Amino acid sequence: MREPFDRIVAHHGAVVLRVCRGVLGAGPDADDAWSETFLAALRAWPDLEEGTDVEAWLVRVAQRKAIDVIRARARNAVPIDEVPERESQYGLPGTGDADVWDAVADLPPRQRLAVGYHYLARLSHVETAEIIGGTPAAVRRAAADGIRSLRKTYGTTGTCSEKGGPR
Repeated sequence: MREPFDRIVAHHGAVVLRVCRGVLGAGPDADDAWSETFLAALRAWPDLEEGTDVEAWLVRVAQRKAIDVIRARARNAVPIDEVPERESQYGLPGTGDADVWDAVADLPPRQRLAVGYHYLARLSHVETAEIIGGTPAAVRRAAADGIRSLRKTYGTTGTCSEKGGPR
């Protein structure tokens, strides 16, 4: 006959808390991991095989819950008082290359959209067709026509490259 779960908590709770504090340090994270350990153990309790070393099982569950807390810490942003100012590595859109952006803006609407989504946003022709409507072949043609128009203006060695679009 299996022991009632509340007795398991009373008997092994201190060991589980020591494991959680050992991994996470004393504090609310360790307390939360302790609680999560026993919540998970309670859910699994009815299906636990007879003869299982309960303390070892609980320690293993506690270790995994503590690791979950560590992983969650790594994903959470760290609040700071003031956000540091730094320039974007991409620069400011519309500065420095105004003539290129004006040329892109002067393209017919379908060509402008096809060039923008395919070359600048790096979407496939299929994805671009889903956004602007039409077939992937029509989008491919519109993008090619738009790039051809830009090349006429800037030449093949200018500021327009087929892979990266206007820079």
